[in-house]
Amino acid sequence: MKIVDYTTYAVFAGYRNLIFVKVFTDEGIYGVGEATVEWKTNAVLGAFEDLRPYVIGADPGRIEWLFFECFRQSYWRTDPCTLSAIAALETACVDITGKAYQIPAYQLFGGKVRDRIRIYTNGWTGNAKTPVEYAERAKRAVERGAKALKWDFFGMSYLTITPEAMDRAIKVMAAVREAVGPEVDLLIEAHGRFNLHTALKVAKEMAPFKPFFMEEPVIPDIVEDTVEMHKYSPVPVAAGERLFGKAMFRELIHKNGVDYAQPDLLHVGGMNELKKISIMAEVQNIQIAPHNPGGPVATAATLHVCATMPNFESLEMLRDVPYRSEISTEKLVIEDGYLLVPDTPGLGIDILPEECAKYPMRVTPQNLFSGAF
Repeated sequence: MKIVDYTTYAVFAGYRNLIFVKVFTDEGIYGVGEATVEWKTNAVLGAFEDLRPYVIGADPGRIEWLFFECFRQSYWRTDPCTLSAIAALETACVDITGKAYQIPAYQLFGGKVRDRIRIYTNGWTGNAKTPVEYAERAKRAVERGAKALKWDFFGMSYLTITPEAMDRAIKVMAAVREAVGPEVDLLIEAHGRFNLHTALKVAKEMAPFKPFFMEEPVIPDIVEDTVEMHKYSPVPVAAGERLFGKAMFRELIHKNGVDYAQPDLLHVGGMNELKKISIMAEVQNIQIAPHNPGGPVATAATLHVCATMPNFESLEMLRDVPYRSEISTEKLVIEDGYLLVPDTPGLGIDILPEECAKYPMRVTPQNLFSGAF
């Protein structure tokens, strides 16, 4: 079997564009992948074209070789746009191989160690601004079945935080905790905004509300700061969504720098790379809670790999645009805060180009430090 072509699709989906690919073979079997990188759509689409000489004519069953060939030919090896394009192509090859052998994708990564995946919800806050509004939306999310909620409620704070902003953050956290009770996990999203001193101060203020973890509490560029944060924080620390490729996780894991490592399947280079990072973390007794703000194909691929991890903890699920179910055949089954692992061949999902075309890509402004998601 040989790869004869692939086609990309960019679909507007709220604050970012989803980027999909379909990879076609000479035997009529095709596979799907995803390469969403927030606010970098054109760069990712360009990366797909750069990779074409190394993919067309390749055997899709040689999954590890395909990643290696694309990776070694890429001069910028820690570029998330290139790695995400590689990840999409690799994921599509996993999908093709699973379909060819009529086995679910997780069988290619050692088989399941669990039949269901614990999830936490992101994107549930809407346009909430006040503690009361956050509390109301938290109640609604729990009524819809959420068992764990993550959100950013620090507004425009960066590096440091004013007394007024800290007071507001405490009131928001208190209101949400009171609204949902002690049984629902609350996860703090900091988006890598604080310096070490401020992050520790924030964690101390949040600790009485028993948050499950604080994600990216410090600027992610300096791994040592994350390590120090983990050493002294009264709140568990999660990080890793902006580390690209397994090599960048080496220092964080080797120094036991987090409670929860958060590789993003797309940005680390694909399903094989996510599995390798989980093994690296397992040696250090670190749990894996993958970053997953992408679309339906990214979720399907991450779900399959997570099912094979002994040290898996929880998977991010974004409350997305209402037409997500129209652009793909995604059929997620969620029970009591867990996502069931499907047994269909390959990834068990397809994308629908005609529906995707109804929502063409847009230039989306980056608005990270607004507390809006």
